[in-house]
Amino acid sequence: MEQTTQGVPVPVSAELLRTHWQGHRNLTRRVIEAFPADQLFSFSIGGMRPFSDLALELLDIAEEGIVGFVTDQWVPSSELKHISGVGKPQTKEELLAYWDKVTNDIDAQWPALTAARFGETAVVFGQYEQTVFEALQYFVDNENHHRGQGYVYLRALGIEPPFFWDRP
Repeated sequence: MEQTTQGVPVPVSAELLRTHWQGHRNLTRRVIEAFPADQLFSFSIGGMRPFSDLALELLDIAEEGIVGFVTDQWVPSSELKHISGVGKPQTKEELLAYWDKVTNDIDAQWPALTAARFGETAVVFGQYEQTVFEALQYFVDNENHHRGQGYVYLRALGIEPPFFWDRP
């Protein structure tokens, strides 16, 4: 079903977008689960950040992003938690609990996101001017990119990552 919001075509319904985003988030959660606890916060290849840092970036984007989508009030990117280190989880269990909290927050706030908002322009995190729909696409693309890094880490550790197409 394609709808147009303020002249911008949105190829799917808001609910399908939420389901798509949450499917990717569910898969990334399974990547976090697959990491050995002693490697999640330290393992790195070629100077890339540990997967816990990548996951925290995704959490910041999702947690503050859903608020921005709904309210058009955006935290500047320089104030996102993963940059300042505020409240950084110290264990795999804490990271997974935080992931689950943000997942629930998205589901709770999503109904307030009207279809018209997808076509509206926002200045995401105080610096990226784009439509809400484009921002959501970026959120998913960024998650795919970082999850791919996690797959490389898992394979280097001798662990089979979850199938990329299995996004319940």
